[in-house]
Amino acid sequence: MKLLKAYEKIGCSNGDQVFDYLTNHFKESITTWNYFVEWTKVFGNVKDLEVSLNILNYLIGKDDFEKECAYILKKHPAVQLVFPILIACRDRDFSILTSSKNAKLVYENYSFKNKPSLSDDEIKQIIKFAKETGIADLFTGKKIKNVIDFVIGVEVGLDSNGRKNRGGTQMEEIVESFLEEICRKNNFRYVSNANADVVKTKLGKHIPFDKSSRRYDFVIDTGQRTFVIETNFYGGGGSKLKATAGEYKVLFDSLKKSGYPFIWITDGQGWSSTERPLRETFDHID
Repeated sequence: MKLLKAYEKIGCSNGDQVFDYLTNHFKESITTWNYFVEWTKVFGNVKDLEVSLNILNYLIGKDDFEKECAYILKKHPAVQLVFPILIACRDRDFSILTSSKNAKLVYENYSFKNKPSLSDDEIKQIIKFAKETGIADLFTGKKIKNVIDFVIGVEVGLDSNGRKNRGGTQMEEIVESFLEEICRKNNFRYVSNANADVVKTKLGKHIPFDKSSRRYDFVIDTGQRTFVIETNFYGGGGSKLKATAGEYKVLFDSLKKSGYPFIWITDGQGWSSTERPLRETFDHID
């Protein structure tokens, strides 16, 4: 890897020069427009709840929340399923610590399940959940004007948690745009995000996997050799980078023993603060 002929095109004739070139050209970002919000997912999630959310609009501005909430829960039991999302939770089961007095921990359990009907006790429990979490105040205090609009905002917030995964996916998409063209021109075969079964079925190769959960970003079959490729991008530093560099040293050794070349494609300013582990792996993989 350190002495590929292609490096001559960028004026590098040894490993030190190649590594310096690499570290001097880290990209700050690969953020694209679809990184920020996956709107299709947001509106799809809201659509699934739209009927129940519209029913909950009935509660806005009602003075007697308990009475009115009990009324709609009795009439429309499925409405209970949207209560967790109003506090930005996708979980439907909760164990709440309600007391820690006298060195004793007391819990109350709440479960939101799709039922054809709700008992009076179940309705009381749901209403208590709504009051204790502040959901009731949203309605009685007229803090929102429309539940659907409110949940769209909640979904946008929850979707931001997926940005880390989208960042990784974007690096794969960028790399694949190059690999696709290379494979097309040279009549190579390749698979992406592939586990052992996919590699065996589509390429007929028995490539070693260091762990059962491993999915290689790309596996390319040139007809003469089969290459395994992993990609990632790190915009920020941290211990994860050192662990990743070490992991790929081990993976390289495992694949090399079986005759499969390993290529690691990485980028990002995060490596600027973790150059030593990167250099160790750079020197090790060849």
